[in-house]
Amino acid sequence: MSDLPKKEQLYQLIRSNPFISQQQMADQLGLSRSAVAGHVASLIRERRLLGRAYVLPTARAVLCIGAANLDRKLRTLGELCMATSNPASAVETYGGVARNIAENLARLGTPCSLLTALGDDAAGQALRTHAEGAGIDMTGSLKLPGAATGTYTAVLDGAGEMVLALADMALYEHLTPAWLAGRQPQRSAASLVVADLNLPEAAVALLLGDAQRGDTPLVLVAVSQAKMARLPRELRGLRLLILNRGELEARAGRALPTEAHVREACRALQADGAQDIIVTCGAAGVYHTVPGDLHWLPAHEIAPADVVDVTGAGDAFSAAVCWSLTQGDTDLTRACLRGLHAAALTVQSPHTVSPALTATLLGAPTLQEQD
Repeated sequence: MSDLPKKEQLYQLIRSNPFISQQQMADQLGLSRSAVAGHVASLIRERRLLGRAYVLPTARAVLCIGAANLDRKLRTLGELCMATSNPASAVETYGGVARNIAENLARLGTPCSLLTALGDDAAGQALRTHAEGAGIDMTGSLKLPGAATGTYTAVLDGAGEMVLALADMALYEHLTPAWLAGRQPQRSAASLVVADLNLPEAAVALLLGDAQRGDTPLVLVAVSQAKMARLPRELRGLRLLILNRGELEARAGRALPTEAHVREACRALQADGAQDIIVTCGAAGVYHTVPGDLHWLPAHEIAPADVVDVTGAGDAFSAAVCWSLTQGDTDLTRACLRGLHAAALTVQSPHTVSPALTATLLGAPTLQEQD
């Protein structure tokens, strides 16, 4: 692009990110702000631009912010033996909590966008191409020259249950508050912001600050016990926190062996400012807050499933909950029921995001029977 005239370079920057600011264009092209403004005015006169990009779409998108990885899944062909070589099958697919949630939302027919960081390698290009093909708007995502795209490697036992996982997520340290500030119009235009805790703590704090001011509702999704340290102590403005029991224990700093302990930990999170909390407990079910209490939903009774591969089940659950909220349905029990059905569908598929997921399935009669 450097061989093009400055006006053409500027036009290409706007095409790749309609939300880019004049200062960002000036910094990237080595121009003054006044020179950038002159080129923009010229493009508008030529009707190659119709004015500022900050026009809200008819249907406001859900904006997902966080990880988009290349996932590698290794599944043992026999009983897993530690500290030695094990025969296994291997597959590669597209993953990352925020990316998985975005693809599930797209399959549910919801307009959605993804803000993430990708390397300039083949994996990064493949992730972008796949996401756009699935209906995810990648406008504004960060492409890092010389960087490798994030990877997540899961080891599954013969039953499809995860034994351990290894994640190379250093790339997401570039999703800084300054970078997010440059995407402010895109975030303000969203109907809901869903962020995972691969983001740096300062970036999460910025999103919470925006939510506290009432810009856009915010859902935070935990990704691991280790990254619970990225969840700020102050949670005012947070519409919903989704995490598993181990992650809740990491936040609480102690074991939570009984429902009473879980209830106490959830109340502490609400005292810190979170409006609602969902605590997933794997195949057993989920807890969710209700006014003044905690409600339990047993997964095996609501959505029984024969497990093929558990990868992505939690992200499908989170996406279905967020989808339910965007439908104007504030009933968290109904949202969690939809989430359990989406998760059950996912674990019965070898895919991280089930191609069978549709909004029609989440409106099935079995949901109404649980009301």
